[in-house]
Amino acid sequence: MKKYLKILKNTAMFSGISEEEIGSMLSCLGARLITYKKGEYVFRQGDEIGNITLLVEGSLLVQQDDYWGNRSILGKIEVGDLFGEAYIAKTGGPILNDVVAQTDSAVIFFDVLRVITTCSAACSFHSAVVKNLLFAVAEKNRTLVRKLSHISKRSTREKLISYLSDEAKKQKSSEIVIPFSRQQLADFLSVDRSAMSKELSKMRDEGLIRFKKNRFSLL
Repeated sequence: MKKYLKILKNTAMFSGISEEEIGSMLSCLGARLITYKKGEYVFRQGDEIGNITLLVEGSLLVQQDDYWGNRSILGKIEVGDLFGEAYIAKTGGPILNDVVAQTDSAVIFFDVLRVITTCSAACSFHSAVVKNLLFAVAEKNRTLVRKLSHISKRSTREKLISYLSDEAKKQKSSEIVIPFSRQQLADFLSVDRSAMSKELSKMRDEGLIRFKKNRFSLL
């Protein structure tokens, strides 16, 4: 787990805490490292979660399939991201989505009770972790609000414009790279892939965008 200390130091959860301090906290927080192969499930819909989870290698997809097998992608988890924290409360209930490894991945599980309960040493950096978690959850809520603003648009074009515009703001450039394939983007925006591809081609022909795979230029 030591090889991931630098990654942990740059996460929202451990912001302002040194690698040495993080290393000394891992056993205190009940940290466990689990690796997953591409396509393996980290969580399945209906699982109960009692840990705070943090991705330290690879990438994960949060997805949901309906009874007929139609898939919606709710988000992508990148290195350094927390996930599953919405379900750790006693009244949180079972998880409503699947979390699947998009690539070979490594996840650290932290015992939630050890995280939110200050240890006997009452170390200052443990208190900092609790404060950081509060801020991280607030940021996740803002991310959810942004996604809702995209999918609440009526047409496929409006959803695409909303999403691509938001990515341009986040990346501070009109030249952007999105984290999704075409099918994943369609699932994320809750639109039909073929209809979305046609709309992207129309937008390109109208001089609004250029694109190649997951690279876009907003004109």
